[in-house]
Amino acid sequence: MLNKQQLNRLETTAEKDSVSLSKLVFLLLADQFRKYRVRLILGLLALIGVDFLQLSIPLILKHGIDSLTAQTATTGYLFRLAGLIILIALVVVVLRFIWRMLIIGFSRYLEQALRNRIFDHVLGMDQNFFSKHSTGDIMARGSNDLAAVQMACGMGMVAAVDALVVSVAAIGFMFHIHPTLTLVSLLPLPVLAVVTRILSAKLHHRFNQVQEQFSILTEFARSAVVSVRLIKAYTFEKKQGAEFDRIGKTYVKANIRVALIHGLLFPAATLIGNIGLLIILVFGGKLVIREAITMGDFAAFITYLQMLIWPMMAVGWVANLTQRGITALRRIHQLVTSEPILFDPQVAIPSPKITRGFIAKNLSFSYPDSSSYQIKDVSFNATSGIIGIGGRTGSGKTTLCKLLVRLYPIEDSSLYFGDTDVNELSLDQVRSQIGYVGQEPILFSDTIKANIGFGMEDVSMEEIEQAAKDADIHDEIITFTGGYEAIVGERGVTLSGGQRQRVAMARAILYDRPVLVIDDGLSAVDTSTENHILSALRRRFDGKTVFIVSNRIKLLSMTDKILILDEGLLVNDATHEELLEVNEFYRAMHRKQMKNRMENGHA
Repeated sequence: MLNKQQLNRLETTAEKDSVSLSKLVFLLLADQFRKYRVRLILGLLALIGVDFLQLSIPLILKHGIDSLTAQTATTGYLFRLAGLIILIALVVVVLRFIWRMLIIGFSRYLEQALRNRIFDHVLGMDQNFFSKHSTGDIMARGSNDLAAVQMACGMGMVAAVDALVVSVAAIGFMFHIHPTLTLVSLLPLPVLAVVTRILSAKLHHRFNQVQEQFSILTEFARSAVVSVRLIKAYTFEKKQGAEFDRIGKTYVKANIRVALIHGLLFPAATLIGNIGLLIILVFGGKLVIREAITMGDFAAFITYLQMLIWPMMAVGWVANLTQRGITALRRIHQLVTSEPILFDPQVAIPSPKITRGFIAKNLSFSYPDSSSYQIKDVSFNATSGIIGIGGRTGSGKTTLCKLLVRLYPIEDSSLYFGDTDVNELSLDQVRSQIGYVGQEPILFSDTIKANIGFGMEDVSMEEIEQAAKDADIHDEIITFTGGYEAIVGERGVTLSGGQRQRVAMARAILYDRPVLVIDDGLSAVDTSTENHILSALRRRFDGKTVFIVSNRIKLLSMTDKILILDEGLLVNDATHEELLEVNEFYRAMHRKQMKNRMENGHA
């Protein structure tokens, strides 16, 4: 359920989505073009300088050939012309270096800015966003799509400007030599324009398919690497390899369909350019014979037409880069303009009183794509002590934890952080007061020390070790090669399930926040370790609030009170002893677990 403010934000988002997408797409780049406008102007001036210097060479050749034809050339004159060409070549080298540094450098800065924007946006999104976008899809948009945008704004822009300047200037010089011959030689160009338009339309659609298939391939590879232990345990290596091969073939097939269009553009441009050259040889040769133009004019004309072949070919290449860039930029635009469903209030309480717990009043919640409630009219007061949360699988325990740590929107006046409605507080104001240990501990491919002290700059080694001792993991850490400097691998792959949970617990203990939420974060530890950790929590979180989700009666019996959920409803809010009397489910669990403990030789 969404409150009024959240509904208004969603309506605003819908209005924004109705704006022309092409305008919104290019707004992504406007700031960077403004920021680096001087760099771009200088780079483009250097590029244009290179073009005009190259266009001057046919004129030099014309004078040389005409002087040879008229038999007025001298060795000194020809050497001067050769020296002038060498000088132009040296200046071209310098200017080409300058435009590459400035323009290609700009494209890299733009790529960095877009990458940072994507990363910052993703970090700021809520759970609903990640349920719709897989990790592979996000990575594909931040890598493959971003590379396409960088290429379009770098070499694509260079090729477009270069082709435009060279073609316009070359045609101008050709008109100066002989207008009629120029018009005849350019007759094939409209055909090229029509062919390029038809093929470019197909290219856009096919490249979009390539990008989507790359996202699927990336996500499959990521999930396979993360799940490699499971794959090996079930001997699914060949099956996963075959599936990866199938997805890879689909990706290659999509690329080949793009290459087919791309491959037609270049030959078409070359063919049309050569047809123009053939026309010049026939009609231009007759003009030379009739002495309507000189041999130098004829040579310069052919050189200019050959220089036009590159712009003709560049039409296809630029069209390819542009279509790739636009397609990729649209996908990036869709990502970075996606709106969360969980917002900060328009006016948050500036400095809320630090609180130590929650009060729920008829709290109800359903996931955005669900038609049923996962939490229904739940009310409780948990402002201090250790609170157990139990219930059958699917009863709403994890959902309640997600609401406590503000991962999803809820209705106004249904959940209070202390005495304040959580919807009147910013997300940071609430989350900064809560420590969290989830069902699946999140560890980074870093040292144990870095994982425990994650995000804390001034923490001492003594504090890290004490937190590890309270989580009952210190003695095991010091037996590892490297101790606290041991690398745990991606997602803590080098550690056991219980060790990962305790490292995550040590992190939460070290943060020492007013509220700690443990969502089944002790499921992989034995009862002795459980007792040790709970004792540490009582000591370190005295006067604060700790929520512990578990169905282990031994652990729940040591809490101050227990919330029992059933199909989203809070059916009991009582102590262990009271639940044994009034709740059949809890009583049955107690009997079964006590029987198992007795059979295993535990008191």
